[in-house]
Amino acid sequence: MQLFYNSNISENDSQQTFSKEESKHIIKVLRKSVGDVLHITNGEGWLFEAKICDSNIKKCVANIISKSYRDRRKYKLHLAVAPTKMNDRYEWFLEKATEIGVDEITPILCEHSERKIIKLERFQRILESAMKQSLQCYLPKLNSAISFSDFVQKEFNNQVFIAHCENESIRKSLKSQLQPQKNVTILIGPEGDFSVKEIEMALQRNFIPVTLGETRLRTETAAITACHSVAFTNE
Repeated sequence: MQLFYNSNISENDSQQTFSKEESKHIIKVLRKSVGDVLHITNGEGWLFEAKICDSNIKKCVANIISKSYRDRRKYKLHLAVAPTKMNDRYEWFLEKATEIGVDEITPILCEHSERKIIKLERFQRILESAMKQSLQCYLPKLNSAISFSDFVQKEFNNQVFIAHCENESIRKSLKSQLQPQKNVTILIGPEGDFSVKEIEMALQRNFIPVTLGETRLRTETAAITACHSVAFTNE
């Protein structure tokens, strides 16, 4: 199944007109024609089936013939992850986390962060592509970058964790702390880890210090490990 994304389509619509770029992809690349059925999501749980009625390469049009709503998972995962020095590693994290299952992502700027510039538009396109590739109907929410101190001052009504490499005696295994069907927020630091000051700040805000295993992981690997741990706990 080929899944298309349009944030503006709603359950009340009866027809979908594709952009010039999508129309070319549908007609030239996928070789679809009048009568063929396409699948579309709005990233908010709705899945639509639409039959092509006009195979114009510049403006393909399809009539919506059915729709269905898919319920969200029984938990929400919010990953707050420091940008990586190499941008492609963060993009890899965005793609894989979307495939595994994440609901919200916030880039956090930390004391040891080497990258401060965030390309939200590019990140957004990666999330959309990963959602379509993995045939999901919910698009993760991507937030603007925020400082670590501002993020931890927010109010959280869920399980909150900070994964770091300092002070082994106080850290607990993430998998031992996770509770199924509970909303979760997890902080993942930059290369060089969170600073001692940041860790203390998070602990004061009742974040639970956790470890993701016995080996030291890169930022993007740690984020994916955390994401999978939450998904596995909720299977």
